[in-house]
Amino acid sequence: MLIPKDEAELAEAIVGTDTPLCIKGGGTRGFEVEGSVLSLAGLSGIELYEPGSLTLVVKAGTPIAQVEALLASEGQRMAFEPMDARGLLGGGGEPTIGGAFATNASGPRRIQGGAARDYLLGVRFVDGMGQVVKNGGRVMKNVTGYDLVKLMAGAHGTLGVLSEVALKVLPIPEAVATLSVAVAELSVAVQAMSAALGSPFDVTGASYDPETGLVHIRVEGFAPSVAYRQDRLVEVLAAFGEVSAQGSDANLWRGIRDVSKFEGRVGDVWRISVKPSDAVILAPLLGTAGLLFDWGGGLIWALSTEGTDLRAKMAQAGVTGHATLVRGSAETKAALGRFQPQAAPLEEISKGLRQRFDPRGLLNTGLMG
Repeated sequence: MLIPKDEAELAEAIVGTDTPLCIKGGGTRGFEVEGSVLSLAGLSGIELYEPGSLTLVVKAGTPIAQVEALLASEGQRMAFEPMDARGLLGGGGEPTIGGAFATNASGPRRIQGGAARDYLLGVRFVDGMGQVVKNGGRVMKNVTGYDLVKLMAGAHGTLGVLSEVALKVLPIPEAVATLSVAVAELSVAVQAMSAALGSPFDVTGASYDPETGLVHIRVEGFAPSVAYRQDRLVEVLAAFGEVSAQGSDANLWRGIRDVSKFEGRVGDVWRISVKPSDAVILAPLLGTAGLLFDWGGGLIWALSTEGTDLRAKMAQAGVTGHATLVRGSAETKAALGRFQPQAAPLEEISKGLRQRFDPRGLLNTGLMG
């Protein structure tokens, strides 16, 4: 295992090898590929924190727990709610800030505040040739025209190894309120979530659990505003079922973020992104052992029988979207692939980018096609 202690050693490690590398942050997200392990555990620490300007610069291997503790001491937080996948995947390790951005890990608040990449202000990374690249500065020829921040967020380490990230943080809200609506049918649940999200009341979470028959709606902000919006949303949601107030219920939203309901349950876990209206069409055809809907119905978490191809079921239903195999056996991953196959034009673009940033094919080879 290679464990560079700084960015210079990281670059040297990549320059000095001609064998594929498995990039490892905290090792919590289950993305393993063939090759020598390149650990970022040595690239840890806070580089700059300016609470007044809501800006944080941190090395990529820094544990998220350390970042959250620092921010909380100043009444601030990372608004994109990065998932902690350890329970779902049954693994250990510590989630890192670099891993969160490399996978664009975005929780329930995405419907209101955007994805992880929307909070990323700048990056430093080492490409497949061992060159240090940074957003907005010289270090690599012919990168003009590339939005490096957007490229690196969600690239899963296939274009470069993150060494440092700069991100925007936000204040912790003064108050949080959760409303739950008893709904028996998915179609009605999607209508209820759509009504809440389409209202002027700035909803920051909209989820549905068919097993409990409850839609959950969250609002955050200054206490008087939250109280007012909660009352108005009760009026909006009463048309769909019985409404109850749950208080802030941080554990509820943490469980939705981390898909805790599937922890310890046998089967593959899929993450499916579709239009909320298509979720109503698709869900009955999946034949799964469990479902959880987030992002107003646009994100489906599905627990399925091992080896079942849910992408084929999407095609049968005529539903377009993306289905990622989050948890499954090595055989299932090999047979089905983790990620949704890209359309030919997009695959050509992806190949071109990988050739540009990793011409030797060393970084997380084969992970994304």
